[in-house]
Amino acid sequence: MSDTPFGFGLPPEEPEDGDEGKKKDSQSGGGQGQANPFGFGGLPGAGGFGAPGADNPLAAMFGSLNPNDLGAAFQQLGQMLSYEGGPVNWDMAKQIARQTVAQGTSDGVKDSSVGPSERTAVQEAVRLADLWLDDATSLPSGAASAVAWSRAEWVEATLPAWKELVDPVAERVGAAMGDVLPEEMQAMAGPLIGMMRSMGGAMFGSQIGQAVGVLAGEVVGSSDIGLPLGPAGRAALLPVNIEAFGKDLGVGKDEVRLYLALREAAHQRLFAHVPWLRSHLFGAVEGYARGIKVDTAKLEDVVGQFDPNNPEQLQEALQQGMFQPEDTPAQKAALARLETALALVEGWVDAVVHAAAKPRLSSADALRETLRRRRATGGPAEQTFATLIGLELRPRRLRDASRLWASLTDARGVDGRDALWAHPDMLPTASDLDDPDGFVHREQMDFSELDKMLGEAASGGLGDGPNLKKDDAADDGDDSRGDDAK
Repeated sequence: MSDTPFGFGLPPEEPEDGDEGKKKDSQSGGGQGQANPFGFGGLPGAGGFGAPGADNPLAAMFGSLNPNDLGAAFQQLGQMLSYEGGPVNWDMAKQIARQTVAQGTSDGVKDSSVGPSERTAVQEAVRLADLWLDDATSLPSGAASAVAWSRAEWVEATLPAWKELVDPVAERVGAAMGDVLPEEMQAMAGPLIGMMRSMGGAMFGSQIGQAVGVLAGEVVGSSDIGLPLGPAGRAALLPVNIEAFGKDLGVGKDEVRLYLALREAAHQRLFAHVPWLRSHLFGAVEGYARGIKVDTAKLEDVVGQFDPNNPEQLQEALQQGMFQPEDTPAQKAALARLETALALVEGWVDAVVHAAAKPRLSSADALRETLRRRRATGGPAEQTFATLIGLELRPRRLRDASRLWASLTDARGVDGRDALWAHPDMLPTASDLDDPDGFVHREQMDFSELDKMLGEAASGGLGDGPNLKKDDAADDGDDSRGDDAK
């Protein structure tokens, strides 16, 4: 993944065929991580920074371009400056993500179309995984279909979810780029502000596209980061990435596929039968994003001192990032809610999948530990979050959550454990992850009377007397759990 949070470097155009594409790529000097924020250094015939004429971006543009290349350069620049959509240029993001996927991963593995045998293998693995999960959870199957995706298909299917996750932060940055000018100048600088916002959308689109494209080369399903990125009810696995994942594990390919199908199917059950969970998670991300402030002082400095003859200066400033999470109780609470919610989802899946796989797969323990370490070492999902929304996840909470869910299974059984997903306020909090035994043996709250009263209120039949007192008591118990449970 690129180290430049908001870099402009555009990947080379998608190669039409393997060796010729590589040859064209090497001639163009293309690739990720260019120093030139406007991407001109990667055009055919235009040297990168340090090459003759590279000190002047116009010279780099016009150096030895043929008319076709020049037209393409102006077309790309025009797309960036004429963009008038939302805070992120998602057309650019999609284009760059697909180009990044087409280049292949760093180990040389290229994307490929999924063949009929691979599709059948994925469908059978998900079908068997669902049968095994029936014994490990009370939640019924949530996968209406099972599909095998290429990396490019994963990009297409998950972009709507990325849009929902990233737009709240991008809006703050876009607004800040228009606010860096003094108020008295803003009325006279309308075109400049519009251009800055277009450039902001292009910056986000470029970086998001590259990040999603790199992530597509690593993920094995639609729910690797604990969020439902794919369409509802569709369990998806990526055969090319599953093969790369299991390459050096010493575990049979069929077992690896089946274990990952168990994880995917478990996620599908949870999100399909806990209707409030998706909005709860995405709302937690948005709540955290609201507490992120943009370093307007840095923006003002960049805009005020920007030298068109030295575009590297803009790139260096943007490399340092513009996110500064506010150090307030509200922001800390938002972060705790988000981290806890993600940990509870991942911890539940980990515990349920282990219960289903342990008696049946000899490699269950090894695969479980491999996936845990993959998350704990700051894998692509954590890096993508940090890059796109300024959020560093804390994977250490996943083990805590998994232990808590396992303890709940021992103490209350599968039904009692899964019943906690009936209401968000029944879930463990961050402090409960620190004291799992205390939570496991705490008296369970009963929300049935509260739900009954709310239903009667909605239908115009609100009761009184004893019912109100009982529901008030339920409310008091709810409040005692604090904000972390929300």
